[in-house]
Amino acid sequence: MKKYIVTLLAIVFAGQAIQAQEQDTSANEKLVQFSGVVMTSDSLIGIPYVSVVIRRTKMGTYSNFDGYFTFVAEKGDTIDFSCIGFRKSYYVIPDTLHSQKYSMIKLMTEDTVFLDYTEINALPKRDMFDYYFVNADIPDDDMERARKNLERERLKEESEELRPDGAEAGKYHLAQQARAYYSAGQLAPNNLLNPLAWAQFFEAWKRGDFKREKKITGDE
Repeated sequence: MKKYIVTLLAIVFAGQAIQAQEQDTSANEKLVQFSGVVMTSDSLIGIPYVSVVIRRTKMGTYSNFDGYFTFVAEKGDTIDFSCIGFRKSYYVIPDTLHSQKYSMIKLMTEDTVFLDYTEINALPKRDMFDYYFVNADIPDDDMERARKNLERERLKEESEELRPDGAEAGKYHLAQQARAYYSAGQLAPNNLLNPLAWAQFFEAWKRGDFKREKKITGDE
């Protein structure tokens, strides 16, 4: 009787394994390695950083500096191509492919951007031009903005308000655990009784590490 039960269970599990394998095989047959090159339609030059996205899943990739791209899609998927300065277009992967790889060359047409109408009028007096020229609010260039963002006071203020990220918080937690395991089962070390710690403290005091920096204001 036991032999019949074991045989029956083996047949059932074997049938389920075959069915799962058939499902995986059918799912893999739909996948295709979709590759290609995006080029301009007039000069056949590779277009970099083109967004290549599957319309069904909103997933995809970007073309590299030479316009090349590759990613995994399914047969029959609609692929959307978009890039600033070019007209949006799409391509449908054939669903009758017998291979797991498919390559293509996608041509994109440049799109003309029309700016709003601007009317330039002359100032009636020379004095008005001097006034507006001196008091014009000209935005900072990239170098000036970088210099302001890298000022020590600004970085110090931002660092005080910046919270630790996940990696820093995890590292701090592990350090606390390691410190606790170091003195497990005994009294934790106390630096008040450590002569080396006192020596380092006096050396830092002599160097002036504990002095407060005076802020320079415009009134001084």
